[in-house]
Amino acid sequence: MATVTRETLVQTLEEIALLLELKGENHFKTRAYKNGAEIVQNYDGDIVAKAAADDLKGIKGIGDALQQKLHELASTGTLVYYENLRAEFPETLFELFELQGLGPKKIKALHDALGISSINQLKEACQGEEITQLAGFGKKTVEKILTAIANREQFADRFRLGEVAPLAETLLERLRDHPKTHRCAIAGSYRRSKETLHDLDFLVATDEPATLTQFFASFPERHEIIAQGETKTSIRLENGLQCDLRAVSNAQYPFALQYFSGSKEHNVALRSLALKQGLSLNEYDFTPTRDVEIPEIREESEIYQALGLEFVPPELRENRGEIEIAQEGSLPRLIELDHLRGTFHNHTTASDGRNTLAEMADAAHDHGLQYFGISDHSHSSFQANGLNEERLLKQIEEIQTFNQGEHGCHLFAGSEVDILKDGTLDFDDSTLSQLDFCVASVHNAFTLPEDEMTKRIISAMENEHVTMIGHLTGRLLLKRDPYKVNVDKVIDCAAETRTVIELNCNPRRLDMDWRWWKKASEKGVLTSINPDAHRTEQLQFLAFGVRLARKGWLERKHVINCLDLKEITAWLKKPKSKR
Repeated sequence: MATVTRETLVQTLEEIALLLELKGENHFKTRAYKNGAEIVQNYDGDIVAKAAADDLKGIKGIGDALQQKLHELASTGTLVYYENLRAEFPETLFELFELQGLGPKKIKALHDALGISSINQLKEACQGEEITQLAGFGKKTVEKILTAIANREQFADRFRLGEVAPLAETLLERLRDHPKTHRCAIAGSYRRSKETLHDLDFLVATDEPATLTQFFASFPERHEIIAQGETKTSIRLENGLQCDLRAVSNAQYPFALQYFSGSKEHNVALRSLALKQGLSLNEYDFTPTRDVEIPEIREESEIYQALGLEFVPPELRENRGEIEIAQEGSLPRLIELDHLRGTFHNHTTASDGRNTLAEMADAAHDHGLQYFGISDHSHSSFQANGLNEERLLKQIEEIQTFNQGEHGCHLFAGSEVDILKDGTLDFDDSTLSQLDFCVASVHNAFTLPEDEMTKRIISAMENEHVTMIGHLTGRLLLKRDPYKVNVDKVIDCAAETRTVIELNCNPRRLDMDWRWWKKASEKGVLTSINPDAHRTEQLQFLAFGVRLARKGWLERKHVINCLDLKEITAWLKKPKSKR
């Protein structure tokens, strides 16, 4: 039986809802499956075990029919209803759901009218004229679809860090628990916290390499074995991700960990430095090139120490000046996850969130946070049920009442305010002045020329009430490119106006890009690591934000949500120019 996880249950229910929409079933039926998926996703206990034991009665929103289906799926690994429903459509049809901007209604229209059931068929149709005869498929829509197809082709073999991480850590823990493992790690781009990955590089120290490579090749997540040997095995997982395992001796492990962590450019610079000191450095050891003593190495950090360097954290190993600064002994003391005291930019059921204000606050407290910023969408984001002035003022009152109670987490009242096309904001100053903070974000008109988009964002930053800019470039990793904006000018304006630039740590965004943060911090620009959470479990995104902040050379002093409650309260009360 295939391993059934919470995600298996959620994904199956979500796909049933999509399939029912394609069949034209009534809204209430499809909504029941969507709601069921959300309930399963958010359930606090072991929902898989309860489903397998047929113990779902009493969970609000999961009726008898859903209970039976979840029990069948959890206890057998399959669901006949789902398999039969899926068999009514070509397998390739599900590729279409991966395209940005193409929802069930459009896919149904394409399938019903033109028989389109694959991306290749859709691409051919878009290059002809037949598709433009369909309602809702004008020239601009077709251009967007072709762009989405091109993006999918470009990024087909890449994966987002945040989406890979749970599976990667599960596989690593399994390796770590093997009795023949001395120590193990994930190296490569994952260890360096690159925002997207091509593959995962596992490394294990063992006295029995063949035992570990065979064990790795037998993982249940394996779809195929690409190559298998005594010291190296490569497999491809069900999701298409390639995973490589290298097995080395305990003595070789520090060298292999350093080498396979990369980057290539960092390693070239490090080997060059070693040669100047009479040592050749490779993935297995130091060897002398002249009469010098070979240092004893037990840990990776001792390699750097032997070369006269501070230990360079993996996130910084991109040959962007880290070796020179390590020679000086002045590398930054990078931020840690436990430095965070709160966060901003979070949504509730008042707009497009899935949890109430109180539920989000409780989750923040469970994460050890002292404070939590609520910033539901403003009214121009109508697709996200944005708040008008009346609803926003009512929410401010609700937050004030909440803070008067006995709660472990203080709430700050904010709003994610749309930056309109002309650079004005979705609320006037009199409304904004009643907030504790304001996140200003672009949510539409992404195709403006660079100069116009830059002026648009700068205009918002010049407003006294705008605390921070949200997801600066609007990118969706592996799905949508950033819109055109002069980040240099935005950083300069942020420094001048004392506007915070958010590090949006939703794994699909991770925006602003890590490559800009060193420059921004050197100019005195502060950030707030924000999950842009729409449900309680998305507070876990903070961990990815910290990883990317570290990659951007950021220290605790550069991140406002490292301030404690008393400090951040005082900071927010200051005029922007005094912060």
